[in-house]
Amino acid sequence: MIDEHATANWFSKPGDSIRAIMQRRNISAYDLAERFDDGLDAVRSLIEGTRQIDESTASTLSTVLGATAKFWLKRQENFDTAVDRAVAQVRESGHEDLLLRVPAPGRKARGKLSLESRAAEIRKRLVFYNVPDAESWTGRYGRLVGDTDYRTSQSFASKEDATLLWLRRGELEADMVQTRAWNSGNLMDRLKEIRKLSMIRHPQLFLPKLSTLCAEAGVALVVVKAPDGCRASGAIRMVDPDKAMLLLSFRYKRDDQFWFTVFHEIGHLVLHKADTFVDDDALPGDPIRENEANEFAAECVIPALRESEFERVRPQRDDVVRFSVSIGVAPGLTVGQMQHRGMLEPNKLNYLKRTWDWSQINPATV
Repeated sequence: MIDEHATANWFSKPGDSIRAIMQRRNISAYDLAERFDDGLDAVRSLIEGTRQIDESTASTLSTVLGATAKFWLKRQENFDTAVDRAVAQVRESGHEDLLLRVPAPGRKARGKLSLESRAAEIRKRLVFYNVPDAESWTGRYGRLVGDTDYRTSQSFASKEDATLLWLRRGELEADMVQTRAWNSGNLMDRLKEIRKLSMIRHPQLFLPKLSTLCAEAGVALVVVKAPDGCRASGAIRMVDPDKAMLLLSFRYKRDDQFWFTVFHEIGHLVLHKADTFVDDDALPGDPIRENEANEFAAECVIPALRESEFERVRPQRDDVVRFSVSIGVAPGLTVGQMQHRGMLEPNKLNYLKRTWDWSQINPATV
């Protein structure tokens, strides 16, 4: 059993044990979710540490994952004790106000907080970010520019708080995705199959296939709708030493933007080994590597060997569709590239782009 007392300010969520056993025994989040009335929401809250393991939950975990119900109840007790100790040490360290400025999910506390409320707010942040103290939070999240790769429109200014919450939610979703060990070569080997998925019209059909191909290369594909104030469309991050995350927001809900974002983030993964940079006016990244990722994505849409032929495509529906079919991508992606390169006016042939709404996207997400 994990001993939270081994290090004074360290704690491990019961969800860490749940996730490790699921991975080892090849039990998916869906398998476990079937045993709870609230399905995947129960699995999410258990893994992120916001759901208490009571006797009923302990019994279910014992049945599905193994170990005794007593083990799971003790695991929760040790976790609660360790977090309480971490909260107390934060308050003694003088870093309490720093952590209270950290964005957290849910409604913001207003007015002057009581001592009890301040403790609860600190606990919420420690558990949400899975860090034992302010120093650990700063090391992983405090320097967002130097610690994360995410892509966002240059036309808007991202609010760091909203983007950070979106990124952390993505990490928590990635915890529920089982993958093989991260291998950039395996991802490149699957790029041809990933390109073909753009021909599939509905997210409910292509997202599970995309997720499987990514997982085979050690990449957890997750979709999280961006909260208000977050303008990011995609992100990559190493969430474990052998597991990468590819986070998508479906910001534009349009196939040309969606697939270009997918290819752009894959470009960062295979070219830059998930090094850190940000595409944002407020959080400037490395323009050289951004250009490299953009060129990688553009070549995923229009193969280099077909570039000269592409340049001769007339801005007419039949010509665009015929060329798109010949290279194996959806016509909307070709339209997007033609518009970007000035071969087609921005308001022309947009009906060839597929658009979706969240009622179509949500059923395909974890």
